[in-house]
Amino acid sequence: MLVDETKSNILSISAQCQILKLPRSVYYEKRSYTISDEEKERKATLKEEHNKHLDKVLIEWTNYSTYGYIKMSKHLLREGHSWATEHTIRMIYEELSLKGLTPVFKATRPAKGKYTKYPYLLRNRKIRYVNEVWATDITYIKLEDRMVYFTAIIDLYSRKILSWRLSETMNVEFCLDALMEAIIKYGVPAIFNTDAGSQYTSKEFTSFLESYGMLISMDGIGRCLDNVRMERTWRTLKYEWVFLRDYHEFDELEQSLNEFVYYFNHERIHQSLDYQTPDEVYKQGTFPNINIEEVA
Repeated sequence: MLVDETKSNILSISAQCQILKLPRSVYYEKRSYTISDEEKERKATLKEEHNKHLDKVLIEWTNYSTYGYIKMSKHLLREGHSWATEHTIRMIYEELSLKGLTPVFKATRPAKGKYTKYPYLLRNRKIRYVNEVWATDITYIKLEDRMVYFTAIIDLYSRKILSWRLSETMNVEFCLDALMEAIIKYGVPAIFNTDAGSQYTSKEFTSFLESYGMLISMDGIGRCLDNVRMERTWRTLKYEWVFLRDYHEFDELEQSLNEFVYYFNHERIHQSLDYQTPDEVYKQGTFPNINIEEVA
């Protein structure tokens, strides 16, 4: 048995090894496998903390399943979890085999027959402030026994959902109801963008927009990227909310959508908004004096 020379005055480690004809590495190899109680406690604490981090990320991922590791890191840091660096979250995502879900877009039906065609005003346009451009669209949600229709008005600068309606019929009235609510609450935008669906190309809808002095912008038929912000909103609605739940009754879905709109506006951070919520960005928005020719 080798005796630590710091604990005895008899022989040095080198002398003991020479007498026993052993290399010094035998002593140091033995020491390297000797773990103190403090080290054991430290490792146990680190493992416990790591498991807590794993649990936290997994819980958050079930609620924000489209978040990649960068966005999840931003989200957790906003919540006060200083440990949630991009590197740490990336390692946890790899350990748990997690990844942000990638959904698929679904186009709406274009109008049939003759209708007034309006130009698409947003191509290469940089939107600079809130209420500069609003957009709308309709998407479909399946109940147990039928399909219902959801429409929303969003501010393209902040991505905030300004108003919404759910209907059992896809008519122009419920689109106008949503628009009127947004105008009452938030004023009138300079530009209003839609697709070329029959509700939006109807004389009733376009006349309403023109009566408030809004410039009308319409996507090209089959060009879903023209209204990509609306498509992203529907993606979030479907993959982070609707597809994770079962709905049987209209009223049940309507209440759930009300909760979704609050979540989307006030809780969900957006990468395109520098990891802020739509409501935060909308409240920061400004209304600068601009040349009307720039709007047109």
